[in-house]
Amino acid sequence: SSGWALVVAALPFATSRVLLSRMEYVNNVLVLRHLAWRHGLQLVVLDNDSHGQVDVEHLQRELDRGDIALVALTHVPMGEGMVNPAAEVGKRCRAAGVAFVLDACQSVGQMPLDVDALGCDVLVGTGRKFLRGPRGTALVHVRETLLERLEPALRDRQPTMRSPGGREPKAQARLLESWETSIAGRLGLGRAVDYALELGLEPIRDRVRTLADTMRSRLASVPSVHLHDRGLIKCGIVTFSVQGRTAEQVKACLAGHRINVSIAALPPSTADAVLWPGIGKQTIVVRASVHYYNTDSEIDRLIHALH
Repeated sequence: SSGWALVVAALPFATSRVLLSRMEYVNNVLVLRHLAWRHGLQLVVLDNDSHGQVDVEHLQRELDRGDIALVALTHVPMGEGMVNPAAEVGKRCRAAGVAFVLDACQSVGQMPLDVDALGCDVLVGTGRKFLRGPRGTALVHVRETLLERLEPALRDRQPTMRSPGGREPKAQARLLESWETSIAGRLGLGRAVDYALELGLEPIRDRVRTLADTMRSRLASVPSVHLHDRGLIKCGIVTFSVQGRTAEQVKACLAGHRINVSIAALPPSTADAVLWPGIGKQTIVVRASVHYYNTDSEIDRLIHALH
């Protein structure tokens, strides 16, 4: 969240409209609301399509209208198990010459991420979650053409002064870093990245999807369970609810069986609820995330406990 806010707040806002999805992470929305107030921006919430993912046709209509400062998209929302069509969004943003910021917090570490194929100008990921690195670490990729236009408030690693020869030093991603940092955390983050690359992101993605599909299939066989996952492409996040039980009750019950799950709020159904988090009633569901080290027998334990 800090990395996302740092780079987005450093972007130049020469135009007045910002497009964001209904699945945008709440902290990102709060940052955009602050920037909208500060710079006089208009926040436009994109519709979902019939599959529940971001509607690229609505995106195209807004891009055609012009005056777009940036497009913000969460690649994998915290609920509903979908993978948004980021590459298609990136393709349309590139054609329109609009900056595209991709929040890959839930996707980094569980699937390959090629920034050229995705077409994003900014990609932000976390060390924890699927990458399995230290908490409190993150990574930010900024396309070089955009990097040269960033104006971060904190210039702790790269001064703005010109060299004696009058040339400005070439912009580097380090301008987003502070001098004081957790060296141990960075080393752990680097090792987590190396470990994922050694295993291979394609095999990780395939294993995670297979386990998640197996879990969804077995959950569907439990009469009291309702699955909430949507999207044409799904990932390792599986969300469900149990009839007659709150998500908190299900989580506590499963913890008694030494099965760890979390709870998540489904994306709001209205644009107002996206822009003003907390208004209206939220749907809270159980979130069971699988990774490559999980097993079929662990899924069987979950299903047995739910029965």
